[in-house]
Amino acid sequence: MPRLFGTDGIRGIANVDLKPTLAYSLGRATAHRLAGRGGRIVVGQDTRRSGDMFVAAIVAGATSLGVDVHSVGVVPTPALAYITGAGHFAAGIMVSASHNAARDNGLKVLDERGLKLDDDVEDELEQFIWQAEELPAAPPEALGRAVDAHDLIELYFDHRLGLARKMKSDLHLVVDCANGSGSMAAERIVSATGARVDIIFDDPDGVNINCDCGATAPTALAAEVVKRGADVGFALDGDADRLIAVDANGRVVDGDAVLGILALDRIARDKLPNGALVVSVLSNGGLQQAVEAAGGQIIRTPVGDKNILEAMLVNGAGLGGEKSGHVIILEHTTSGDGIVTALEVIAVMTRTGRSLADLATQVPMLPQQQRTIPARHRDQWEGDPVLQRAIAGAESRLGSAGRVLVRPSGTETAIRVMVEGSDEALVAELADQLAVLAEERLN
Repeated sequence: MPRLFGTDGIRGIANVDLKPTLAYSLGRATAHRLAGRGGRIVVGQDTRRSGDMFVAAIVAGATSLGVDVHSVGVVPTPALAYITGAGHFAAGIMVSASHNAARDNGLKVLDERGLKLDDDVEDELEQFIWQAEELPAAPPEALGRAVDAHDLIELYFDHRLGLARKMKSDLHLVVDCANGSGSMAAERIVSATGARVDIIFDDPDGVNINCDCGATAPTALAAEVVKRGADVGFALDGDADRLIAVDANGRVVDGDAVLGILALDRIARDKLPNGALVVSVLSNGGLQQAVEAAGGQIIRTPVGDKNILEAMLVNGAGLGGEKSGHVIILEHTTSGDGIVTALEVIAVMTRTGRSLADLATQVPMLPQQQRTIPARHRDQWEGDPVLQRAIAGAESRLGSAGRVLVRPSGTETAIRVMVEGSDEALVAELADQLAVLAEERLN
């Protein structure tokens, strides 16, 4: 059987390789493994047109096993995580492909705490998906109910508005909602700081999510920040769990720089638990140098916010995240929340009186290039001698200050290549060479 779960749930092209029948089976499997007859699960979605189809399938599957399904509608992924943990639910399912294009969709399962599943539970759930039709169905008198639970979003708003009101600010902000689920939450929460907030890309139509906007395409936001004379811009992704910032000059401040700004501020105030910042193997070496120079320590994990959170809990760290803009601030939330990250950046800017551009100079980045290469045989890269020799040769040319990271994508049929070093031209050259070779060898 092919592996269903990647680093961030089940992903695929909606109605092509991710079909409603799979969502139905996931509903049954989740009901059986995590809820039990008479239990409750909660389901949310982002703004993709295919979301309604998948939610309907999940509801049908779970209710057929006697589990009530509470549908909250369009919400950010961190909102569903908060609701799941706060609402006495056995599990939550988020229908979203996050930063991917509108044609894609995904299914993420959360446990009763609102956290991503442990690997062993995920493995069990996958087996139940393949056996979904064999699971014991509820008799007609014990079928579950489909419950309209849109009002549960107020649980999330109450918490996040409480955070925002503590962070008084008179900054001028531009927030790009990526035509995603942040459109229904960002303005209300961020405005509670007192800041002047301009919202863009907040008109989802089912097919424009992440389309030339949001955290993966911040160019339009950068132009608007400069045009409007704003102090800072924030770009969410389609389900609002990521944040990429833009300074007043229109320069992008990525997740690594944001993590560095927050970590250095906490180190200076002795508010960074154990002096530790947890990041993935992709995070820039410049971030590590800046944090260590300030007296902190960097802990690296495999890619994926589940791995980040696990390492935070094991090491007693309060801050962690990824270059992509997933940031977990444990005192506020156990999941990445782009809106909370924006609030924290606002707080640092307001407290210090420093611009984002000035704060970002504290975290000088090493030149880094990443390539994503479609690869039918993405898991075979370690066994290819030609590719391994090329990687070793690239590492030798980069010297002790550089590194090469190759890994199969957890969300696409692709291989990802990252090259980092002190010489920008050499980094780009080696990234291109390895990308071409990987495409030749793995297809």
